[in-house]
Amino acid sequence: MFMDYLKELECKMSHDYLMKDTNVTSFVQGPIIVGAGPSGLAAAACLKQKGIPSLILERANCLASMWQLKTYDRLKLHLPKQFCQLPLMPFPKGLPSYPTKQQFLSYLKAYANHFDINPFFGKQVVNAEFDVVCGVWRVKTQEVMKKGNENIIIVYVSKWLIVASGENAEEVVPQIEGMEQFQGPILHTSLYKSGSMFCGKNVLVVGCGNSGMEVCLDLSNHNAHPSLVVRDTVHILPQQIFGKSTFGLSMWLLKWFSVHFVDQFLLLMSDLMLGDTSQFGIQRPKIGPLEFKNLYGKTPVLDVGTVAQIKSGKIKVCKGIKRLVHNAVEFVDGKVENFDAIILATGYRSNVPSWLKGSDMFSEKDGFPKKPFPNGWKGEKGLYAVGFTKRGLLGSSIDAKRIAEDIETSWKDTKAKPLA
Repeated sequence: MFMDYLKELECKMSHDYLMKDTNVTSFVQGPIIVGAGPSGLAAAACLKQKGIPSLILERANCLASMWQLKTYDRLKLHLPKQFCQLPLMPFPKGLPSYPTKQQFLSYLKAYANHFDINPFFGKQVVNAEFDVVCGVWRVKTQEVMKKGNENIIIVYVSKWLIVASGENAEEVVPQIEGMEQFQGPILHTSLYKSGSMFCGKNVLVVGCGNSGMEVCLDLSNHNAHPSLVVRDTVHILPQQIFGKSTFGLSMWLLKWFSVHFVDQFLLLMSDLMLGDTSQFGIQRPKIGPLEFKNLYGKTPVLDVGTVAQIKSGKIKVCKGIKRLVHNAVEFVDGKVENFDAIILATGYRSNVPSWLKGSDMFSEKDGFPKKPFPNGWKGEKGLYAVGFTKRGLLGSSIDAKRIAEDIETSWKDTKAKPLA
């Protein structure tokens, strides 16, 4: 039985080894999952279906903290709901094709309740290493007790470790010359909620991905005066073509045609529906949107109305920033304009290399699995990754199913007793 295995393992580990810099050591019957976002929930549900328990460690105090705490109010899913639902439980009937932020969060809470998933919140993972002597993963967490501000260190021990901390674990904040001199607020989109607080103000949005484009639209809708910094080339596609999701239509076409053909189709439709974006300062990459995504992992922007506002002049397009001076911004083309605030839509990054040690699975450079999709979900010695595919929630679902199937084999080999 698995509990006998744990007792044997505990006997192997010396008292000094267990208690070094540790308040408590906890032996986990099933896999440890780091992260209680959609990817972590999907992995836990797929394991639960196979009778395998798991323990989710989450640094925040809520499910899907990225969605709950770091997203703006008007956010909706950029892809239709059928591409964003988690395994084993579809969205409830009656939801729109593109659910709102609150609708998606309600779905995630219902998902966790349905599968009886109860993460351990407030558990900041500071280190995870494979113990070659005992053949287990030791995951060290730190939490601050409310009384006395005391740091409590707990080490969780398991044969399996699933990394689900996400592609967007930490904000990317660029260093721009003169930031300390700028007199207005400079905030990352993780702190932006609504354009209502910027009514009548000149706001510079740095970054032209989906978030930057949508924040500009939100600002414009709240009677602010937004400008958008576009440094690099970017593909902008209509969210829908012929009343169908552009993403869904692309996936269907790829079953019959080459990537190059589908790219040419998407570019033709984009020119017809949105116009030539280069005319208002947004240059396209030389290669098509799907090929560009495959090569560089950069998702094309799905337009939800921002392009029309740019065409009308309500949203300005600017070149890259050279420096900030007091209440003004100097751009690389020599122009200088005054702004009341700056919003950094500069994205996020993985933080896996900061806490996962002794593994060759993840790149130190970007914190993603070294093996590209669809092979990046499995490492060595019981290490797995879910949600690092650069393909959104659809990729997470694929990973979660594969991980559960793989762990099921080794779970049976241990002759474990599943939880009821």
